[in-house]
Amino acid sequence: MDTLIRTFSNAQTSREGYQLAQTLSPDLPQQQLQAIWKSCGHHDAQNFIKRGIQNSTSGFEKLPKDEVQGWSDVYLAYWKAIGELLPALNQAPQSSWTKVYDAWKELLSALYRGYIGQGFEAWSIPCLYVVAKNLRIFALKADEERNNNVAAGDTSGQIFQDDFDPESEQHQKLEDCARQLNRIFTLCLNDRAPLEESRKWGIYYIINLLFKTYFKLNSASLSKNILKTLSAYRGDMPPLSAFPKSQQVTFKYYEGVLCFLEENYVQAEEHLTQAWSLCHKDAMKNKELILTYLVPCHLLTTHTLPSQKLLEPYPRLQKLFLPLSNCIKRGELHAFDLALLQGGDEFVKRRIYLTLERGRDIALRNLLRKVYLAGGFEEPKVEGGPRVRRTRIPVDEFVAAISLGSKKAMERDEVECVMANMIYKNLMKGYIARERGFVVLSKSGAFPGTGV
Repeated sequence: MDTLIRTFSNAQTSREGYQLAQTLSPDLPQQQLQAIWKSCGHHDAQNFIKRGIQNSTSGFEKLPKDEVQGWSDVYLAYWKAIGELLPALNQAPQSSWTKVYDAWKELLSALYRGYIGQGFEAWSIPCLYVVAKNLRIFALKADEERNNNVAAGDTSGQIFQDDFDPESEQHQKLEDCARQLNRIFTLCLNDRAPLEESRKWGIYYIINLLFKTYFKLNSASLSKNILKTLSAYRGDMPPLSAFPKSQQVTFKYYEGVLCFLEENYVQAEEHLTQAWSLCHKDAMKNKELILTYLVPCHLLTTHTLPSQKLLEPYPRLQKLFLPLSNCIKRGELHAFDLALLQGGDEFVKRRIYLTLERGRDIALRNLLRKVYLAGGFEEPKVEGGPRVRRTRIPVDEFVAAISLGSKKAMERDEVECVMANMIYKNLMKGYIARERGFVVLSKSGAFPGTGV
């Protein structure tokens, strides 16, 4: 504890927020955590910590009484949390990640009270980062532990009631964690201090934690409320570009994914492209996550497919996208359906199934384009004149191509309906002359975006 208080004193003297935050980390070596826990007992912990903080800050500008009390409460809560954490790390009997979570929540509450009424300054905001981030980690561990106990038949923690919903109990602590993070979000957002010394500088880190939590809870729609609130306060906020790049990348990624889920693919592509360009070149996991949504966006907005070179560093993405890409390029409808079926579980898990399913239209367009190209050229009207591609193509040729491509017999009316839909979507230009049984295609750009 003496070492911890010395670090606290040095951080206060130099106003180093990240150094101060390390004194509240649960990721210290176990020996060090053990030393902190054994440095005092339950009967004297409060006075011991308070006296240590008072003595450590007496050599420079003295901390106000309220702030000393605030930090004493914080470190007492941290000490108690270590007392629950050590047995859980060592899997001791009677230990529980739920107890760790509850103790760590008390630590976050002590910090919250310090910022609200005990004069904690904004330079110490990294303390909130460390404590809030680990609260989420402990919530996940507590829920996992509880679900494992329930699966093993231990229901001692449950309340018996007629309308008990086991689904709603699966993420009990994570849902509570989301509520705690929301309090911190409001704490940062509502700070009225000048920007140089405002808690608003902590807001994007907390927002990103909230996004991660909401997505884990499968409640992505709640993230939209955060964006709406942020938009309302935008005039009082520092620009996003003033925040660390890591926070910008994470925020832009989630903003892009939210637009993607709303089927606003143009905006999704814009946000995800920004995240991609800001992402560190060695952050391969993050780049893979961004590409998971950016590739389907490009497929729908520009009808372009990922190259082998782009996907080469990402074996998982190659497995996901290359089979579909090859089918789309070759216009193989049946193979596309099989590839979509085989990767279906993974596509659904990543929320990209419905978007990739629309890629079938691009595969169909490429198949129809092959029919058009196979039709060859019309005889020039003037000898030696330029050759013009045949633009009047019998519907039966398209019927044969689609039936072969999908390995399913198609009626002529069905094919006409499919082609009318393709014309409506601007994937091909022309019209259907039903009386004569022909499709008349445009002489210039029959298949927009393909150069044909």
